[in-house]
Amino acid sequence: MKALLVCPEYADDFWTMKHALEFVSRKADEPPLGLLTVASMLPADWELKLVDMNVTGLIDEDIRWADYVFIGAMVAQRDSTKEVIARCRAMGRKTVGGGWLFTSFPEEFPEVDYLVLNEAESSLPSFLKDLARGCARRMYTSDARPELRLTPLPRWSLIDMSRYSVMNMQYSRGCPFNCDFCQVSVVQGRQSRTKTVAQVVAELNALYHAGWRGAVFVVDDNFIGNRKAVKSEILPVIINWQKERHFPFNFITQLSMDLADDGQLMDLLAEAGFNLVFLGIETPHEESLALCGKSQNLHRDLVGQVKSIQRHGLETMAGFIVGFDTDPPSIFRQQTDFIQQSGIPIAMVGLLNAPPGTRLHRRLEQEGRILQVTATGSNTDCFTNIIPKMGREALMDGYRCMVRTLYEPRNFYARVLSFLKEFRSYSRPGGRVRFWEIAAFLRSTWRLGVREKERRYYWRLLIWVLLRRLELLATFIALAIKGYHFRRFAERQFIGSA
Repeated sequence: MKALLVCPEYADDFWTMKHALEFVSRKADEPPLGLLTVASMLPADWELKLVDMNVTGLIDEDIRWADYVFIGAMVAQRDSTKEVIARCRAMGRKTVGGGWLFTSFPEEFPEVDYLVLNEAESSLPSFLKDLARGCARRMYTSDARPELRLTPLPRWSLIDMSRYSVMNMQYSRGCPFNCDFCQVSVVQGRQSRTKTVAQVVAELNALYHAGWRGAVFVVDDNFIGNRKAVKSEILPVIINWQKERHFPFNFITQLSMDLADDGQLMDLLAEAGFNLVFLGIETPHEESLALCGKSQNLHRDLVGQVKSIQRHGLETMAGFIVGFDTDPPSIFRQQTDFIQQSGIPIAMVGLLNAPPGTRLHRRLEQEGRILQVTATGSNTDCFTNIIPKMGREALMDGYRCMVRTLYEPRNFYARVLSFLKEFRSYSRPGGRVRFWEIAAFLRSTWRLGVREKERRYYWRLLIWVLLRRLELLATFIALAIKGYHFRRFAERQFIGSA
């Protein structure tokens, strides 16, 4: 049996990092971890190929080669997914659809031959068994939440790692919190299911022996969902593993704001090589936090705690939302001021949405405030399926103005400076400078320091770093490159907006 695994192309949005990747000569930010993991679940005697359309084109010969085409997709890949399905049908090849897109909107894909929905550890084995017997049904789904000890190592041999800027791995699924707009606790549960220590070590070893050196994104929705296991089991093991190999990896992950309550945990993360964390802050407006059930962020000095996280050696990115029912007209200025004061360089701001199955969706549906429109999967494309209380025009105007303001060079570089003043850099062994890093520095100096409109801010801060915080030069260059991407994206997204 020959199986082609296809990752469709992502629509250009905030997180594709398209404009930043130009500086580091990479084609995509991260590989399709879900498909690579599914590849290890397929029968050992099958022949496999993987095509990531974000890295290379899908050619007709690849489709004709395959007996089955497995398509794994997120919502932001909808348009490309439909094109792939159409091409496969035209060439008489059977398709198998899985992932968040197909699980959320199975009715949109009547042309797909087989749908394998929800978590693959539960639904894929039954499909493969029936397929081998010649009696496969069209749809396989399961509400079971499988133990992650069933999850195999990804098949890293199916990709060219040099085409990506980050590798990825998963430790846990689920989140103990229950924010009313979030699908994670609905789809994956409120109990954090984790891999074993042995699995984590095996995944680190697999990446290391495949030749990877650099950033690894731990893709968990809340890495500290099981705080006890992370502190007592996982982080100490990662620290020892990193020390033995002279710190080949630096880690990125997502976690909740209650991280700031635990100084020991922050120190362990930094010691293990975590240097960048994404925080779900959403809003500094207390009424809106209470309304959406984000109790873990209530009654905090959020600015002070963000700076505390930075002082523990963790660079902070964060997500923000506008459009809550309790948001006042001043929310856009309040959000902007908060982001500037907290020194969060990379701030993703989106409109409130109500995904199907969430408590928010149920409430607004009862109020007649859900729009029957198709989600795009992007956090930053002015899409919302909600009729907002402040009025759509006021929400859109305030949102566009806010994003443009945040990524104006003056404001962005002010946040970078604020962050660099707080950030505590950990000195670790290794740290060999790679050729592509030198090339990225030279490209950034030419483009951002000479060609682009932020040049005076770039040079002012570069000189400050060289004179006062030389150890943060690589951090500054990385932030400047990312800021350029976000500015370009904001300009394109909101072009012509008043």
